[in-house]
Amino acid sequence: MKILFATDGSTFSQAAVKKMCRLVATAKDAAIKIVSVYSIVIPLDDFAPSAEFTEELEKIQKAQAKNAAEKAAETIGQCLPDSKLALTTKISFGKPPRVIVETAKEWNADLIVMGTHGRGFWKRMLVGSVSDAVVHYAPCSVLVIRDAKTFSENMQLE
Repeated sequence: MKILFATDGSTFSQAAVKKMCRLVATAKDAAIKIVSVYSIVIPLDDFAPSAEFTEELEKIQKAQAKNAAEKAAETIGQCLPDSKLALTTKISFGKPPRVIVETAKEWNADLIVMGTHGRGFWKRMLVGSVSDAVVHYAPCSVLVIRDAKTFSENMQLE
């Protein structure tokens, strides 16, 4: 089984990787590819950042994505120490839903696993939902994991 694990390093992603480990603990010949996507978001249309600012922002975003993937790989190693999983990582620039779906297609994934942010209606309407887009366009099954404890700790009433 080929499992694509999408992470952004959030507490929701951390909860999802732990749950995924419990689900695949007995799987034989499983392969996991961790994907973390970074992008540069300039919120104001009239704001024209310098090239140096943009390069520095991209460098920071890429480092955060790399850190998220490394943290997920470390958690998988701790949860499944005796496992002989084929584990790879991919750090990509782009729109997260598109990169996740395209990676799943290219790698011929059987399952995509990811956490949800639980942003709430208004924030989701403004920035969109990565998990929602992936569920709608993925070439395979998608398991969106919501950790009840993490969700209730991070959810803000609007």
